[in-house]
Amino acid sequence: MYDIRREIVPAGRAPRVLARPGAEYNCEDMLRLPVLAIAGACCVMAAVEDGSALFVKNCAVCHNPGGANRTPTPDMLRKLSKAAIVAALETGVMKAQAASMSPAGRVAVAEYLGAGTAAAAAQAANACPENPPFTRIEGWNGWAGDLANSRFQPAAAGGLTAADVPKLKVKWAFGFPDTLSVFGQPTIAGGRLFFGSSSGTVYSLDTTSGCVYWTFKAPTTVRTPISLGKLPDGRIAAYFGDTRAAVYAIDAQGGQIIWKAQADDHKFARVTGAPKLVEGRLYVPVASGVEEMLAAQPKYPCCTFRGSVAAFDAATGKRLWKTYTIPDPPAIVRTNAAGTKLFGPSGAGVWSSPTVDLKRRALYVGTGNNYSDPATRYSDAVIAFDMDTGSVRWVRQMNPGDAWNGACLASNGNDSCPQPPGEDTDIGASPILATLDGRDVLAVGQKSGVVYGIDPGDKGGILWKTRIGKGGALGGIMWGMAAVDGAIYVPLSDFSLDPNTGGGMFALSLNGKVLWSTPAPRPACEGKNGCGTSQMAPATAIPGAVFSGSMDGHLRAYDAETGKVIWDFDTLREFDTVNGVKA
Repeated sequence: MYDIRREIVPAGRAPRVLARPGAEYNCEDMLRLPVLAIAGACCVMAAVEDGSALFVKNCAVCHNPGGANRTPTPDMLRKLSKAAIVAALETGVMKAQAASMSPAGRVAVAEYLGAGTAAAAAQAANACPENPPFTRIEGWNGWAGDLANSRFQPAAAGGLTAADVPKLKVKWAFGFPDTLSVFGQPTIAGGRLFFGSSSGTVYSLDTTSGCVYWTFKAPTTVRTPISLGKLPDGRIAAYFGDTRAAVYAIDAQGGQIIWKAQADDHKFARVTGAPKLVEGRLYVPVASGVEEMLAAQPKYPCCTFRGSVAAFDAATGKRLWKTYTIPDPPAIVRTNAAGTKLFGPSGAGVWSSPTVDLKRRALYVGTGNNYSDPATRYSDAVIAFDMDTGSVRWVRQMNPGDAWNGACLASNGNDSCPQPPGEDTDIGASPILATLDGRDVLAVGQKSGVVYGIDPGDKGGILWKTRIGKGGALGGIMWGMAAVDGAIYVPLSDFSLDPNTGGGMFALSLNGKVLWSTPAPRPACEGKNGCGTSQMAPATAIPGAVFSGSMDGHLRAYDAETGKVIWDFDTLREFDTVNGVKA
């Protein structure tokens, strides 16, 4: 055993060990090994990086106690296991922020946080005693419960009505082991719930007791709601995507994998919108997000990702077609001040579930901003695809010139930001296909704070537009609206560091007239980390009422006719959970 030198390693340089006198060995690719053998010598790797300094440099600006942002504080992060933190830095939501760290640095940050051990044993302790046949997929299936993305749940088959809402109370709560974020709503069918998590674990729970029928572990975050469908052999498949743009079909009965396919090969591609299943085909939207933030690093060659929609055979996973939202592949457009070649066009990701129009055999999706120059006519747009061939029928752009990336936030002279920069006003929400006086209307909400009515029979011609907020990068309509009986229910984000600004609920007619609006109440959590009034989550409607969640931790129900709050539940509390995980 040779003497090993222990050192604190500056950020950006890999650690070294001396395995024999006078010889240095780079351990960058071996940091996961406890022992390194070189030329017959055995050396225990002891080099470390300064996790505290790396956290302050790369993470603390957002993860700070007392801040008004939406990110977990260090104390919250310490509830995660070290493995979960490393996974978040390497493949998860913090991949862009950790891109400049070495593998040792990511481990050092996890060590610095002193993260604990995952409570995975709690899952097994809460296992259902038996697993009866799962045969019914009727219920709330996927993103919206229907192909039109109305997000309306009828009262039939045991659904709620407005009269039931005041009686709602907590029946049980389930705590997520080793997880701080759960992005997708649950799919509910046949007495079961299906949902994913930031740890990549997909769950099937019993609706009555909260016991766990099964779990499936994807290698990275699962943000999409689960879409259920019957296979030719009689099995029911659960379909979803992950943040590496993989698409899965697993057996909804027991959680075994049926097939796995790749929707996009770009290293920063992801699937966030629920796949839409119709006529034996699975339509999958592809987004990114990580790459536009990596542009904050002057050495990153921004950007080469393009959004897309891909169609798969639902039974086999064979890809039938794939169409990019931007038809032209990226090419070098200029060199920045750091000498880095920059590429374009890029961006126009598809964040949400496609809308299906069987009458016209069309799919409608909203797109995000361009990431780099040149700006295109495909960003901040609604695009209509032919369901059968994938060809583009028409494009209706709402905000021209919206090219924006993370360099636009930088103060270090990074000129990778497009000029002039856009405002990052994606159409992140699914369009809603509805009917007014016998005429089809696509209702479209945008982060600009504007709601549009467009004509799907006239290449997306704009029928009307109504502004309900000021909009911005975290403003306007973030994730979705609901529609029923000629009305559209629209939650407003307009996120701000001031916890008393933003938010509110609006009802519009299908001709764009504002029927009512209810401002957000002053938040009871004012002063707590992340507290605010913005309503980013999508609305959900039932007969006579509409639900909306808020960044103050409240879930509220509004009277559909008047906008009056008829029920208010504050989730900002600790829960006793059926699986024993503190939540």
